[in-house]
Amino acid sequence: MLNVRRGPGELEHRPYFFLSYAHTPRYGAGGPDPDMWVKRLFRDLCGHVMAMTDLPAGAPAGFMDREIRSGEGWSERLGEVLATCRVFVPLFSPRYFASEMCGKEWYAFAQRAIYHQAKSNRPAEAIVPVQWVPMLPEQLPGPAERLQFNHRAFGDRYVTDGLYGLIKLRIFREEYETAVYELAKRIVSMADTTHFAPGHPVDYRHAPSAFGKPGGGPRPMHVTVVAPTRHDLSDGRASDYYGTHPQDWNPYHPDSARPLAYVAQDLMRSLNYQATVSSFDQETPSDLSQPPTRPELLLVDRWALEDEQLRARLAAFDAEPRPWVSVVVAWNRDDPQSRVSEAELVQKLERTMPHQMRQGRAICRAAARGVLSMEAFGQILPQVVESVAQEYLRHAEVYPATPPLGGDRSERPRFRGPMAEYGTTEYSTHIPWSPDVEDS
Repeated sequence: MLNVRRGPGELEHRPYFFLSYAHTPRYGAGGPDPDMWVKRLFRDLCGHVMAMTDLPAGAPAGFMDREIRSGEGWSERLGEVLATCRVFVPLFSPRYFASEMCGKEWYAFAQRAIYHQAKSNRPAEAIVPVQWVPMLPEQLPGPAERLQFNHRAFGDRYVTDGLYGLIKLRIFREEYETAVYELAKRIVSMADTTHFAPGHPVDYRHAPSAFGKPGGGPRPMHVTVVAPTRHDLSDGRASDYYGTHPQDWNPYHPDSARPLAYVAQDLMRSLNYQATVSSFDQETPSDLSQPPTRPELLLVDRWALEDEQLRARLAAFDAEPRPWVSVVVAWNRDDPQSRVSEAELVQKLERTMPHQMRQGRAICRAAARGVLSMEAFGQILPQVVESVAQEYLRHAEVYPATPPLGGDRSERPRFRGPMAEYGTTEYSTHIPWSPDVEDS
């Protein structure tokens, strides 16, 4: 394991950067190592980082996976480094974004940044992308495309040829050295200015890919918040967890400084979803004679069930089957009022929405029983999201393609509107039971 010490401050001697890249298959028997140029880049970056910092001898300047091949597993050490490194450095290439392994590495690091922002209410910019092979913006999945990064700071030749082109051709040696030196400076500067807290290691078996469906754009997903505002709380309910709008609900206060709906939105965006947020008060009941237009999560505060009119609206919503909608109940047992009133409020929700509380996969039913921490929320959310996405695929209407006049009308059906972004890929991510998910 890493030589780190967990203390009241930051971890000592944790790597400045994690180099994330797609392993290239060896061409021909006995051929050269196709990743030799990545290893050279890693050595050069580590040398610059050691020169620019006060890291002691033997401390890891960076980390590069030299042994694991794509799809062959995920060591404990790999998970530990992703949970503790300061900066994530992905090498962009078509092979990189086609790699499930690379997508899992990206998500494991990105969810740390989301938790950091939720706890501190300050963004954590800790990804330094590298153009290993030049790629157009439209070739990038959403999480990569949204990065605000000026590649021209590394030189014009780097932009046109990528680091692979510079490192392979001797005539570009000077341009390569310049680009790598500037890259190392950016890594050190970002690591030293972004006080990025370590997280808990992610298990590869349960990590989703940040890149979503290969070749697909961001998929639609909606978050509807069922919560009161600070102005319409029941008598005696503390206002610390609420704001002016239902979307301001922050159930994990004071551990979290951000409303949960926007933490959920960030987590979904890191999974290549186009996530939107509204409150239940803003929604009008959908016409069930029409196909659904998007999958949906209902983030529910049990305290909202104290409002009789809202209970009636939720009961009417529950009366019609909507398998493309899943309930997630965020519940903070460190809140003394919630702890005292839990049994009563659980019964109210189960009587009001019996169908929604019992539908879907086991992980969805666990989420409806209660998620007790923000970390548990981040663990359970990816599978709940994929579950409702698949239900959406099964229930959204399919329209036949219009053939040319006199053509074959037996052509396979095609998806209309947002369905096209989903394709037909089945997703299977298994998130294990967590002690921070209620099992009552």
